[in-house]
Amino acid sequence: MGIAKIPAVLWLLACAVLTFAVAISPAHGGRTRRHYDFFITETNYRRLCHEKSVLTVNGQFPGPTIYARKGDLVIVNVYNHGNKNITIHWHGVDQPRNPWSDGPEFITQCPIRPDGKFTYQVIMSEEEGTLWWHAHSDFDRATVLGAIVVHPKHGDTFPFKRPDKEIPIILGEWWKNDVNHLLEEMKRIGEDVKPSDANTINGQPGDMFPCSRDDTFKVAVEHGNTYLLRVINAGLTNDMFFAVSGHRLTVVGIDARYTKPLTVEYIMIAPGQTMDLLLEANRSLGSKSNSRYYMAARTFITLPVPIPFNNSTATAVVEYYTGDSGAGPPDFPAVLPSLDDVDAAMAFLRQLRSLGSKDHPVHVPTHVDEHMLIDLAINFLPCNATNTTDTACKGPKGNTTRFAASLNNVSFVSPAIDVLHAYYYGSGRGVYEDDFPNNPAPVFVNLTGDNDRPGVTKHGAKVKVLEYGTVVEVVFQDTSFESHPMHLHGFAFYVVGLGSGKFDDRRDPATYNLLDPPYQSTVSVPKAGWAAIRFRADNPGVWFMHCHFDRHMVWGMNTVFIVKDGKTPQAQMLPRPPNMPKC
Repeated sequence: MGIAKIPAVLWLLACAVLTFAVAISPAHGGRTRRHYDFFITETNYRRLCHEKSVLTVNGQFPGPTIYARKGDLVIVNVYNHGNKNITIHWHGVDQPRNPWSDGPEFITQCPIRPDGKFTYQVIMSEEEGTLWWHAHSDFDRATVLGAIVVHPKHGDTFPFKRPDKEIPIILGEWWKNDVNHLLEEMKRIGEDVKPSDANTINGQPGDMFPCSRDDTFKVAVEHGNTYLLRVINAGLTNDMFFAVSGHRLTVVGIDARYTKPLTVEYIMIAPGQTMDLLLEANRSLGSKSNSRYYMAARTFITLPVPIPFNNSTATAVVEYYTGDSGAGPPDFPAVLPSLDDVDAAMAFLRQLRSLGSKDHPVHVPTHVDEHMLIDLAINFLPCNATNTTDTACKGPKGNTTRFAASLNNVSFVSPAIDVLHAYYYGSGRGVYEDDFPNNPAPVFVNLTGDNDRPGVTKHGAKVKVLEYGTVVEVVFQDTSFESHPMHLHGFAFYVVGLGSGKFDDRRDPATYNLLDPPYQSTVSVPKAGWAAIRFRADNPGVWFMHCHFDRHMVWGMNTVFIVKDGKTPQAQMLPRPPNMPKC
């Protein structure tokens, strides 16, 4: 449980605001408005027999769920009563024409300082399903996070049987140590971040961890009912397999876009992704039948064995209403793949398809204006590459190097003021460079996934500028020793292709799915493989693209798309709000 370090009067105000928050205000400009207040506070939480202070929203871990309907405007006042800078990102929300409220630190805003306040205007458009919000500064999203549930508009229905109950399931990680201390240590000595001590389901590690059994998350179900599990991978470092013992799961959505129903034994979900799953409580309740089943989330890892990682499995319990207080121990899902089962992960991902119905059509661009091949690389730099006085470097390869990461041989370095501010006021010189390359440097032609990479040759804030309406195809080519969940702010995209090995631009496009590819905002690029996405650049503004393994983002596996204004007012970025935080 958590104990918030916040005055009692303020807590009463927070509770009152949350009660009011779900009330609907009169529509402005045709949008229904919903209001939330977020108080950033330090809160004590106990996990794994150890108590520590963590940053939270309204004292909750995970934080409060935001509820909205398709097309709503959600207004969130963020009050920073914590001890460090903070920003909040509304993950998977396109934010049409409104990069001002997107949230990534030094990309679209300067951070909210301690004792500061900022009002986010979260504009829902085509999203329908499960999304989430999280901190977008340092490693704070380890505990500053929560679900966003977007229901259909009034009068519309789900494109599947209405569930009897909806349950957010947030998969995450827990460190005994302060995560930002670990981040600073990682940056100082140049090695990988220390693995988390446990995976979690809704903030709890589950029965298999010490001092955890009493607080294991439990889901009570009634035989014959259908439950919509809104699953979010909020982890910082791990892909995850997820399954429920004795039950199959039907995937009906990913990243708040509907899919063709896909019934499976398990899913693989990357950090940043969300999936909507239907679970039917159809187990027999006879005298010899179990009434308790484990819900389990296990790390899926593609790293070489010598590199430390969290190999734990978090559990929650699905319990049938039986009135039997003497039920036995839960069954564990035997179908959950082993932690390094690449074939199981790829088999699942290849089956995902967009719904493609009359109400939810598919609009895959068939003509491409801008082709990009982006090389995803983990690099090893000499210890003094970024600091000539560095004597603390203890990175890989005999303590002579430090980790870095790059896109097309460019390791992104955030500027001192946000890119959006500089672009909007025409003062980009010295803040960013608009020459991010469309293709990798020639030195990166050996795309095997197992080779040692040279030091990156460029550091800085290099961005890609796109004309409004440009159709873009990006092929992500992984050349490192692990997969990468690539997330694009401001857009959903069609995942038209997925493959192993080196992308062949003469052969592989013939394998693209241009009929009903999944529509996502985060794609898992397989280790030593590739993923091809397409999107139309029709959302003017400044939009971050990065790996959602947070350590890779810190190392520089990022870039920015700047989409220019179109010709009509509805194709132009909204004006800068007057209350933007200052750097």
